[in-house]
Amino acid sequence: MEKKRFKFVIPVMVIVAIGSVYMLTNYYADVPDLNQLLITICATLVSGVLAYFLFPQQGDNKVDDRGPY
Repeated sequence: MEKKRFKFVIPVMVIVAIGSVYMLTNYYADVPDLNQLLITICATLVSGVLAYFLFPQQGDNKVDDRGPY
């Protein structure tokens, strides 16, 4: 795996985890603790997978930016 992608993936996962814990504890306190944990884990993993595939790595874009001749 490319280490340059993880410079973006790991912070995205941390931000999503912190945000989900904050929102679930403050706004949805009536949700059981186990479900809150499962929601946080799933949201973190899904955001990590999406960020991994959506953030391009260097060399992915082979298009010439000079435009048509």
